[in-house]
Amino acid sequence: MGLKTGIQMDHVSGIHIKGDSTFALGLEAQKRGHTLYHFEPNRLQLRSGKVSAAIEEMTLQDTEGDHYTLGPKVQTDLSELDVILLRQDPPFDMSYITTTHLLETIHPETLVVNNPASVRNAPEKILVMEFADLMPETLITRDYEAIAEFRKEVGDIILKPLYGNGGAGVFMLPRADMNFTSLLEMFDQNFREPLIAQAYLPDVRKGDKRIILVDGEPVGAINRVPAETDARSNMHVGGRAEHTELTEREREICERIKPVLQERDFIFVGIDVIGDYMTEINVTSPTGIREVKKFSGTDIAALVWDAIEKRL
Repeated sequence: MGLKTGIQMDHVSGIHIKGDSTFALGLEAQKRGHTLYHFEPNRLQLRSGKVSAAIEEMTLQDTEGDHYTLGPKVQTDLSELDVILLRQDPPFDMSYITTTHLLETIHPETLVVNNPASVRNAPEKILVMEFADLMPETLITRDYEAIAEFRKEVGDIILKPLYGNGGAGVFMLPRADMNFTSLLEMFDQNFREPLIAQAYLPDVRKGDKRIILVDGEPVGAINRVPAETDARSNMHVGGRAEHTELTEREREICERIKPVLQERDFIFVGIDVIGDYMTEINVTSPTGIREVKKFSGTDIAALVWDAIEKRL
């Protein structure tokens, strides 16, 4: 039986289909006979206890430059849908948080993936701190004196915004770098939230591994190798994806975090691992589905939909 499936996302016209996991999930839903509906988060409305949005029926095709068609907008009570994929990109700001509050009012009768309350309560750069022994030395604070002391203690560091994404605002600061104070001033002017200071891991030159888990189980991975002139491995900023296999240490990490992911009902998660250390647990809008299929043939979109249909 086909499911009415809403996808809350940034506008479909702006995605790059070759590497877009939301697009892959939509294609798999169509393949299974589910009907897709597209809407952006700014269309959400809460009135008289009902959450609605102006949604458009959507059809996808795997053709660059001609990858979607949309029907007319129809204001719809979202509780009439069977599934909603929460897929807009961060930043994880108050706008994002508000959408989780609204969607929480219809979940789980309308299944929201990932669970909106868990997404709100477990930002990727904070949830990971529950596993401090699996991480590099990390400090979250807005106390700039504390960051300076941390840098003296650990040496080369990564400095980044707490709720950023896609590598934006990420800086590698060697111990002797004289831009440290200027960078803190820049962060102070542009961000109200705390920062993350993290010990720099030289193993990032070998790659930053994205491991995808479905229902807590690792199902695929890619290695993202940074460009020669960049400390960041994100593919948004020039990182190169390559085939990889999981190491024993990475399987240990996955096994450790599995109970927490299952307890919080995270269906689709991507973790980042550099060398022997986990740096993030991505639960808002994980990526990597199409790259994994390209390199290994594993169809993660199908596995995600198997998990969704199992719940229904």
